[in-house]
Amino acid sequence: MRRPVVGITTYQETARWGVWNCAAVLVPADYVRQVSAVGAVPVLLPPLPDAVAVLDRLDGLVLSGGADVDPARYGASRSPRTGPAQPHRDDAELALLAAAVERDLPVLAVCRGLQLLTVLRGGTLLQHLPDVVGTDAHVPEPGVYGDNRVRIQSGSRLAGLIGTEATWACHHHQAVEVLGAGLTAVAWADDGTIEAAELDGAGFVLGVQGHPEVGDDARLFSGLVAAAGG
Repeated sequence: MRRPVVGITTYQETARWGVWNCAAVLVPADYVRQVSAVGAVPVLLPPLPDAVAVLDRLDGLVLSGGADVDPARYGASRSPRTGPAQPHRDDAELALLAAAVERDLPVLAVCRGLQLLTVLRGGTLLQHLPDVVGTDAHVPEPGVYGDNRVRIQSGSRLAGLIGTEATWACHHHQAVEVLGAGLTAVAWADDGTIEAAELDGAGFVLGVQGHPEVGDDARLFSGLVAAAGG
C-alpha cells in the first residue's frame, strides 16, 4: 500500500552545525517524527513562493510554527513587540495554504499556521497576547513550552480526535483576534484565547495554537493522515 506523502513547511534561518554557520532550511525534528510515526512520508518544503505545484504530489500539508506574521498582511500597524518580518516565508506559506484549500488538501496548521490561516481568510491577530490576558502563560520563557488547558467544542472534528478537554504544549505570544471568513473557533484557553479553528466545508483544515508535534500524542497527525488517505 502506498504511504501518504505529507509536506511540512520549513524555516530559513542562520544555523550552526559542525564547522558551519550559515543560512539553512530547517524545521524541528518533532514534526518529521510525528508524520513518520503515523505512517506517512514527510517531505520538507523550503519557503519558495513559486513552488505551489508541489501540492500536486502531496496528500497532506503541515504548516509548522515559527516567526510572527507580518502585520501588514492583515492591515495592522506593527507593534514594537512583533518580531521581524519574514516576507519570503509569509509569501510561500500563504500561497501554499491558499492552493491547498482550493484543492481541498488536508491541512494541519500549527501555532503560526493557525495565525496564517486566519490572515489568509481575512482575519486579524493580537500582536502581543500577554498585554491582553495579563500573564505569560502562553509563552513562559524562551525555548520552553508551557502546558495550556483547553476546552474543545463537542461535535467538532478536533473533539472527535482528542475529546472535549485537553492540555497541550504552547509557546506563542500572538493569537487570533478576529477569525477570518469561513473559520469556526472550536477550542479556547481558560482566558478565552482561541486555541483552534476549523474551516467550514473543508474535508480537513484544522488550525491549532498548541504544538501537537511535541511529546508522544500523535492523534492530530493521525487525523491528518487518515484524511489524506492513509
